Amino acid sequence: MNILKISIVQAGLFWEAPEKNREHFSRVCQRLAGKTHLILLPEMFTTGFSMEPARLAETINGTTVKWMQKTAEKTGAAITGSLIIRENGNYFNRLVWASPGERIAVYDKRHLFRMGEEHRHYSAGKERLVVSYREWRICPLICYDLRFPVWSRNRGEYDLLLYVANWPAPRREVWLTLLKARALENQCVVAGVNRTGKDGRGIEYSGDSMVVDARGKILSHLTEKENRAETVSLSIDELREFRKKFPVLSDADDYVLKV
Repeated sequence: MNILKISIVQAGLFWEAPEKNREHFSRVCQRLAGKTHLILLPEMFTTGFSMEPARLAETINGTTVKWMQKTAEKTGAAITGSLIIRENGNYFNRLVWASPGERIAVYDKRHLFRMGEEHRHYSAGKERLVVSYREWRICPLICYDLRFPVWSRNRGEYDLLLYVANWPAPRREVWLTLLKARALENQCVVAGVNRTGKDGRGIEYSGDSMVVDARGKILSHLTEKENRAETVSLSIDELREFRKKFPVLSDADDYVLKV
């Protein structure tokens, strides 16, 4: 039970085409059925990083969330990724967590990518999410959140930090560096899944999806433009033993974050 198998799914996305993207990921998830416990999909996995929420947004009871719930039941694995959600007249870049037999959980992206004008089209989230799953406490965040260590800071709440992303290729070194930094400073495992290919605005994405352990060791790295899923096994016992022998978090600064 202490072993968690996570599958990072690196793929190109069909621009603003939810049905095509769901069909593609259905095939990928079908191949993973019975072989993994957690499937990670990229940010805005049904559309790409679109600034057209009025045209593309779904509701939390819409087609994609129902697809995620059905996929979790069929594969026997939790599945997570973000999509465009409309709620109470606002639009959110919302991560949805769906696991077999349980209610969904959600996280709205806190840090909206100003340089891409995301803040002009979406509302920012105000609360982090931590879910308990197979003895692991998991904190899922979204793309640009990676740049903000205070928001990602582990105060003993989680063991696995996730980032689902559409991270452009020109800043790939930032992505690779910060994934390792977040693992080291938070004494946790970090998994980051990024898309590949070119989107409808001509922006290139390199992939570079990675899993990094609490020591900073790279457990998995899907290389540039590599479209496939890779599964990594993680041991909560090993993580707990490392934290016990080298208790960095016991000396961490205390603070209260004002949102």
